[in-house]
Amino acid sequence: MDSPNPDNTPRSPGVSRLHAEFLALRDGLASEIIGQAALVDRLLIALLADGHLLVEGAPGLAKTSAIRALASRLEAEFARIQFTPDLLPSDLTGTEVWRPQDGRFEFQPGPVFHPVLLADEINRAPAKVQSALLEAMGERQVTVGRSTYPLPALFLVMATQNPIEQEGTFPLPEAQLDRFLMHVRIGYPEADAEAAILKLARDRARDAMGGTTDAPPRLSLEDVFAARAEVLDLHLAPAVERYLIELTLASRDASRYDPDLGRRIAWGASPRGSIALERCARAHAWLAGRDFVTPDDVRAIAPDVLRHRLLPSYEATAEGWDGDRLVEELLRRVPLP
Repeated sequence: MDSPNPDNTPRSPGVSRLHAEFLALRDGLASEIIGQAALVDRLLIALLADGHLLVEGAPGLAKTSAIRALASRLEAEFARIQFTPDLLPSDLTGTEVWRPQDGRFEFQPGPVFHPVLLADEINRAPAKVQSALLEAMGERQVTVGRSTYPLPALFLVMATQNPIEQEGTFPLPEAQLDRFLMHVRIGYPEADAEAAILKLARDRARDAMGGTTDAPPRLSLEDVFAARAEVLDLHLAPAVERYLIELTLASRDASRYDPDLGRRIAWGASPRGSIALERCARAHAWLAGRDFVTPDDVRAIAPDVLRHRLLPSYEATAEGWDGDRLVEELLRRVPLP
């Protein structure tokens, strides 16, 4: 493998001001979102990699609180959309309103024009509404009538879905799932974390009654964009890049490693999956304080990046296979560099 820094150029995100600010941001979020360290990390990775999150978990696991807490620590406005079966695309994107006094239509922006957006229970809305949001996520713009309106430079969507209620839902098609940078699954906290959650809830109730709630420090958007530039400057050795690419190639033709695994994958990751895997691996390495990406960064982030991009065959589904198990087998079979 190539040297992590062959030209001896100083790269030290671990001691940079931006890295220190993101570590403080992570610590602040962790103090509020107890027992969900993986969700906090994935939120920061999505922010650094300029992508969107799909979070799946049971009710009451701080999904809404996490994205709201992140927005409160950024110089960015936050909006929440509760997806329901009667929601219309214009409820997201906005609509043109007739102004008789001016004799013209005036565009009223919808909540999708907020930099940080929570799409709560996205699978409760019909496909037309889902497509309106996913188009905005992919194109970073909204078209209403004959006019196109750009979205904010910082645009982070966290969509949630509930795994325990399927009645009256509209599952996202696999092709649309590909628009999400990561699909994160979260579970219940451990006993110690649950006790800490109870204490935090009591402290917040007391603070609210006493009127002593303080606003947390906020990170500027300029710092967010500068941190993204640092992430892109991390060294990625050719061998690690090849390993990353080989994972996505193997997802499309796993029979090279195992014929049985090959027949269990009906559809593999697209080039968008390779891009997402690289961006997330870079962000993971940067948050760890390193100036280069390792295979461990790729492996750590691969399940969240690839689980929704691998479609099990009918036979594999009947045998109980899902995206998680397919990714696990790929990581086991594709050799490390």
